[in-house]
Amino acid sequence: MSSLRRRYATATAHLQAPFAIVDLTALRDNAADLVRRAGGTPIRVASKSVRCRALLREVLAFPGFSGIMAYTLPEALWLATDPESADIATDILVAYPTVDADAIARLAATPEAAAKITLMVDSVHHLDLITAAAPDPAAPIRVCLDIDTSWQPLGRAVRIGAYRSPIRTPQQAVALARAIVRRPQLHLDGIMAYEAQIAGVGDAPPGRPLYGAVLRWVQQQSRRELAHRRAAIVNAVQDITELRFVNGGGTGSLHTTSRDPAVTEVAAGSGLYQPRLFDHYRSVNRRPAALFALPVVRRPAPGVATVLGGGYLASGTPDPSRLPQPYLPAGLRFSATEGAGEVQTPLLGAAADTLAVGDLVWMRHAKAGELCEHFTHLHLVEGNRVTATVPTYRGEGKAFL
Repeated sequence: MSSLRRRYATATAHLQAPFAIVDLTALRDNAADLVRRAGGTPIRVASKSVRCRALLREVLAFPGFSGIMAYTLPEALWLATDPESADIATDILVAYPTVDADAIARLAATPEAAAKITLMVDSVHHLDLITAAAPDPAAPIRVCLDIDTSWQPLGRAVRIGAYRSPIRTPQQAVALARAIVRRPQLHLDGIMAYEAQIAGVGDAPPGRPLYGAVLRWVQQQSRRELAHRRAAIVNAVQDITELRFVNGGGTGSLHTTSRDPAVTEVAAGSGLYQPRLFDHYRSVNRRPAALFALPVVRRPAPGVATVLGGGYLASGTPDPSRLPQPYLPAGLRFSATEGAGEVQTPLLGAAADTLAVGDLVWMRHAKAGELCEHFTHLHLVEGNRVTATVPTYRGEGKAFL
């Protein structure tokens, strides 16, 4: 048994599996590494990658982190107004546009929240929806202009990057900015430019050195193009109104995005838990902090151990990279015909023969915060003991997506 597996087994011997843990030492080391890579640029913590208020508090107490990037407006309202988080949730950027008219009306009628929350927009349709839901807000509703960061070396014929905003040029950004400042119900607060093709794509795919080299070249070209275009957009919009912030980057690109003079803050979250999808970045420190433990419930054949549950697939492209990773003991793999199952998962390999019914297999989720949708609590491990047990969003009765 590895020392890490032994330590986790000792710390959690009193728990009944399945359960999830966060190794606080690894979390803090990962936070320090993110701050180092950001090089002094403030990091806005992405709540969708954490989904636990106690750990949001832990991270925001760490020097170098400032502000929250929420994923829905109801989540942002809860964080901003609930007494358990209102003191840390003082600057919240909702990273995705909202069409929740009821939530917008609540925002407009709650000065405490309106002073903390900024909504995302990328079209006049968003402006129309916000002002229809809140025609007479107590104070102007703050909005952030999201811009398209995809690399299009041959124009629309080739697109490398996420399908997000339709706003791509300085002219388009200025047109939307003018539409915002013409509306007294709104205030243009900032610009966001998240380069998914750089921050969210590992640049060192295992066993594919040639593809990795091509990928790094593409990311370098995309980074150069975006730096010029983002600067032009920011300059053009600032001729219309002053901006409080320009947000960019993610866990995979902190070390480059933070050096862009146009960017005033970066965002990160996944690198705190270090899920398996972030194992294949040359720049990212690899210290898994969030794990879940499944009990062995069957030994159906030699070289096979079956655990309870396990079908915690991650969102995104439907391929094997979205499966959780059997982590400890090392050497386990999924069955090609069963994969990760809803109620049971057979795991194959020589390591299976070291396991008895009742033993634990430690797994890593492919993505960060989605793990918390399957568990109501996280057990926080320090050394060889659990020092606290804290609720996830689900454990607090919240399901925002």
